[in-house]
Amino acid sequence: MEEGDMFASLGDGSIQVDGKVLQTFQRSFRQVQDILDQNRLLINEINQNHESKIPDNLSRNVGLIRELNNNIRRVVDLYSDLSTDFARSMETATSSDGESTAVLKTSGNNKPSHKRNRFDN
Repeated sequence: MEEGDMFASLGDGSIQVDGKVLQTFQRSFRQVQDILDQNRLLINEINQNHESKIPDNLSRNVGLIRELNNNIRRVVDLYSDLSTDFARSMETATSSDGESTAVLKTSGNNKPSHKRNRFDN
C-alpha cells in the first residue's frame, strides 16, 4: 500500500484497509450502535408509559418520542456519511492492472448510487 492510499487492492482480489480508515468506520459504527441501544431503552419506556395510561407518563412520551426521532435522524446522518466515505475510499482501490475492483459511483448530488461496476475476467 502506498502512502496516502486508504485501500489497496491485492492481486488476489482482496483489499487491504488503511488503519485510519478502519478506525473511522469502527468509531462510526460504535456511535450508531450506542444510539440504537439508547433507542431501545426509549422505546421500552415509551411503551411502559403508554400501557400505564397515567396522564403524566403519556405527556412524558411526547418528549421521549422527540428524542427518539432526533436519534433516528442522527443514525441516518451517520450511515449517510459512512456510505459517502466508503464510496470515496473504494474509488481509490485499484487492482494491479489499473482497473477498479470495487468502485461505487456517486450520483450528481455526491451521494452513492449503490451500484457496483462489474468486470469480466
